[in-house]
Amino acid sequence: MSVLNTVRDLAAEPVLDAIELERIHAWWRAANYLSVGQIYLMDNPLLREPLRPEHIKPRLLGHWGTTPGLNFIYAHLNRVIMKRDLNMMYIMGPGHGGPGPVAAGWLEGTYSETYPDITQDHDGMKRLFRQFSFPGGIPSHVAPQTPGSIHEGGELGYALSHAYGAAFDNPDLVVAAIIGDGEAETGPLAASWHSNKFVDPARDGTVLPILHLNGFKIANPTVLDRIDRDELDALLRGYGHTPYYVEGSDPEQMHQDFARVLDACLDAIQDITRQARENGVTERPRWPMIVLRSPKGWTGPAEVDGLKVEGSWRSHQVPFTRARENDGHRAVLEQWTRSYHPEELFDATGAPVDAIRTLHPVGERRMSANPHANGGVLLRDLQLPDFHNYAVPVAAPGTGAVESTKVLGTFLRDVMASNMDSFRVFSPDENNSNRLGAILEATNRTWNARTLAEDDHLARDGRVMEILSEHTCQGWLEGYLLSGRHGLFSCYEAFAHLVDSMVNQHAKWLTTTNTIPWRKPVASLNYLLTSHVWRQDNNGLSHQDPGFIDHVVKKADVTRVYLPADANTLLSVTDHCLRSRQYVNVIVAGKQPALQYLTMEQAAIHCTKGISIWDWASTDVDAEPDIVMACAGDVPTMETLAAVEILRTRFPDLKIRVINVVDLMRLQDRSQHSHGLSGEDFDALFTTDKPVIFAYHGYPWLIHRLTYRHTNHDNFHVHGYREEGTTTTPFDMCVLNGIDRYTLAINALDHIPRLANTSAHVREELRNKLIEHHQFIRVHGEDMPDIMNWQWTASLGAEAVKGSG
Repeated sequence: MSVLNTVRDLAAEPVLDAIELERIHAWWRAANYLSVGQIYLMDNPLLREPLRPEHIKPRLLGHWGTTPGLNFIYAHLNRVIMKRDLNMMYIMGPGHGGPGPVAAGWLEGTYSETYPDITQDHDGMKRLFRQFSFPGGIPSHVAPQTPGSIHEGGELGYALSHAYGAAFDNPDLVVAAIIGDGEAETGPLAASWHSNKFVDPARDGTVLPILHLNGFKIANPTVLDRIDRDELDALLRGYGHTPYYVEGSDPEQMHQDFARVLDACLDAIQDITRQARENGVTERPRWPMIVLRSPKGWTGPAEVDGLKVEGSWRSHQVPFTRARENDGHRAVLEQWTRSYHPEELFDATGAPVDAIRTLHPVGERRMSANPHANGGVLLRDLQLPDFHNYAVPVAAPGTGAVESTKVLGTFLRDVMASNMDSFRVFSPDENNSNRLGAILEATNRTWNARTLAEDDHLARDGRVMEILSEHTCQGWLEGYLLSGRHGLFSCYEAFAHLVDSMVNQHAKWLTTTNTIPWRKPVASLNYLLTSHVWRQDNNGLSHQDPGFIDHVVKKADVTRVYLPADANTLLSVTDHCLRSRQYVNVIVAGKQPALQYLTMEQAAIHCTKGISIWDWASTDVDAEPDIVMACAGDVPTMETLAAVEILRTRFPDLKIRVINVVDLMRLQDRSQHSHGLSGEDFDALFTTDKPVIFAYHGYPWLIHRLTYRHTNHDNFHVHGYREEGTTTTPFDMCVLNGIDRYTLAINALDHIPRLANTSAHVREELRNKLIEHHQFIRVHGEDMPDIMNWQWTASLGAEAVKGSG
């Protein structure tokens, strides 16, 4: 028997008349039948003959346990979409219940429109079944191949954050977010319940969370199913929701109760949005949500081999696995599938009967055809200001003291001002810390909880999304992008690792959708990583980790990594990333005052090429270099140039080539990455046999991985972060990790044979400087003045403004 426990009494009269009840139940049966067929069958899709071994797949893959509950919810959502003309999306947290939305898409006709060979007939059904978890077919979860999906669910924890991301700035959209009770145990999901404090009912769409309690994970019970009702109710109310409960297993009663509760929730949502939009109510609402408790593997076999299946963990995946070779299991499968009475659900051709065909909305109102689930069709270009107008004047290279991300903030401020319904900035409480405070001149921080007089820039309609959860920020942004908008994620570099798995899933989604013609390109996922490893002298070792780059380049086909050396290159790179589609762009730039090197015109050329010889710092024009000094990253660039200055001063006849890399993927071979250099171009830059001293922002091994196919790879000597850090001075961080100017200069001398017998005094001087530095910082607590005040000397760089090379 169902139990209702809500803040108000709901009328007990049936919501569904006899015809509606019969039709919804038939649709549910049909979806369940198609779901079981996808898991088990490769032939005989309509059971028009007894099941034989060859009708059953040799490898049984998929998840049954959650699927009937998902199909139940889908059927009822279709009813209210038609009744209320709703614009609704369906986000399914239990992603491995993939047979359900595939079945729903086929019943709605969307699947056949998307894949014309999967027709709504006997042969199309056979192909639908065979393709599921089958070589050359589709995965078992809600993958990009599934119409209506923006949430793969292969990794649990992100259903709610994706749902809210889709709802932001979509005022007429209702997003039904089904949360599995296993998923509800994850940290990211627990944090994302707070998303309701960031929704503006007057401007945003609505998320309707549906917590699906079916009791079990793979082999264990779920926490939220086993705590008592009062504790669960207190938890959900504490998150700011009004929960409505539907519990039971009797289909007729469950249909009536779920329909009653769903109508109550939608009435409440309609009232909340009307009060905000028409009457100006600003008080944060208590949004409704549903808790659906139904048996695991509902409508499946009660027992197999004398063991309980329905309502137990045994139904989580494939309830029994030997139906092909075991006569008893095959008999159970036949009894199970025939219990849905497919002869009543599909006509002589195999198409859904009219009663089922018409139990769904039409066109784009179908959840499997909602354009917000194929966001590229809705995507519009950003209105971007000309980034040249934000240029930092550079009279001579290697001078000045500019906070590059602060300059970028003024550009992003105006991007925001011109795109107030399609662009947001996401940051885990770090927008101002990362020097992007200028954005708050155009908008506020989003906030719909209690405020105090001393609060800074908080407003319901703000567009800077700050919550101290990297997972939630990432999920919001992914949902926002996949539903057709643009955004940027600003984060401390070390803590971007918290979303490693999420960005990996997103990159895989992009890679897959690149091969799916009906999936239209979406805006790129753009990261700005600042507060980076080389300037964490305040926070220390815990904040020092540049390894996010190493993680993202695993999916190099959709990954781009940029290491701008100064403000003008940062502006150029960011403009490019905001215009791009279907990529994960990672920009790493420091927020501390730093030297500037290129005029805007030079920066634009340099960023377009991605890698350049800096002629103004080099001495090998029209000559063969003795050594190549390369760099990538703002601090490594400064230290490389300081090392070059030492070498040029002490060895005036030395032929030095200076190369700066802003697009890291340029280092790969062109056969491995579309941005990569050809062998000829790489050799022209780095030579075929000269030593290369490379100062790199991150872990040294990545440069070796990227360049190993090139001719001169064996002569690369890479300096980068080697897990040596503490609370110390900026320059000491470089010394500890061997990317400082003195170590780079010594390493260069080590690899120039003709200086072997003449460089001893210079080596001694450089080693003495390292000792002097060590002693100085321990007495004075700061770097030596000649380090702190170093700039590229005018005599060496006087011709720089004529060209960057």
